Amino acid sequence: MKKGIPSVAGNSFGELFRITTWGESHGRAIGVVVDGCPAGLDLSAEDIQHDLDRRRVGQSKVTSARQEEDRVEILSGLFQGKSVGTPISLLIWNKDADSSKYEPIKDIYRPGHADFTYEMKYGFRDYRGGGRSSARETACRVAAAAIAKKLLGTIGVQIYGFTRQVGSIEAQSIDIDEIERNPVRCPDQEAAKQMEALILAAKAEGDSMGGVVEVVATGVPVGLGEPVYDRLDADLAKAIMSINAIKVLSGSEHNDAFYTDASGRIRTRTNHAGGMLGGISNGEDIVVRLAVKPPSSISKSQHSVTKDGMSVDLEVHGRHDPCLCPRAVPVAEAMVALVLVDHWLRSRAMHHL
Repeated sequence: MKKGIPSVAGNSFGELFRITTWGESHGRAIGVVVDGCPAGLDLSAEDIQHDLDRRRVGQSKVTSARQEEDRVEILSGLFQGKSVGTPISLLIWNKDADSSKYEPIKDIYRPGHADFTYEMKYGFRDYRGGGRSSARETACRVAAAAIAKKLLGTIGVQIYGFTRQVGSIEAQSIDIDEIERNPVRCPDQEAAKQMEALILAAKAEGDSMGGVVEVVATGVPVGLGEPVYDRLDADLAKAIMSINAIKVLSGSEHNDAFYTDASGRIRTRTNHAGGMLGGISNGEDIVVRLAVKPPSSISKSQHSVTKDGMSVDLEVHGRHDPCLCPRAVPVAEAMVALVLVDHWLRSRAMHHL
């Protein structure tokens, strides 16, 4: 191998259900190749489009004003409306990229962004919207995970996510039907109103807000997870931490007592462990909470340096989310789905006789 050429590039995720994403924020297009989807799954572009529409920009005042339709095109892997077991290639065109706001600051390292580390690592970077480090890449994950969700649905697994907290405002009740009724995707109607007001106030001041997103997977079969290095919780942690702007994955705090329910199934009375024991699913709901940092692109003046080390004050202008939680919900769901479907296929492949 020639010096300087890496043997592994971190653009793929999964073992048996494997995805590889490609493309940059302001390039011609973005996309993903899904390998390992079993043959015979009923699938259409509409199945994928639903979650892409939930993630896309320009939905409300609390998201970026960039207008991307994110219409998915299926290029391969389907015949007569069914998967054929070969790689499924998905394409999404970038139609509303505006690089003009990035030209004046192309030599400045934006605080909180990957500008500095990308340039130090590669010696060159795409400064337009963050290039490959942009959250635009997560549309590819959501598209791939729509296939994973449909596959998981065949065994009764359902996944939903919501905004648990923005700033100091936390949902006090959980009404699943309320999640998609408000722009912040909060299951508590009153808290949703307060969250929206808080985000818009921060936006008006040129600032941004962080929060907490929660994802729940129901109907997960017992036995998913591969000890000791591919534990289910460890892979979920990696998946969640790979999302742009994620900082913390919360852990379990207390033991859960066992009991046998009326049907004879062994259950736990509480679910502090989040549906996993020893890194293996225990049949309870998988619950994951993730802390989402405030978006780094803010119009308030910040101190930084240029690539030549010169001191400079920077104001970042353009179309950016004042809070990432609402659009992080479908992305977090996507990563949970990708982990669960991969582990389900792995478990099925090595199931005891």
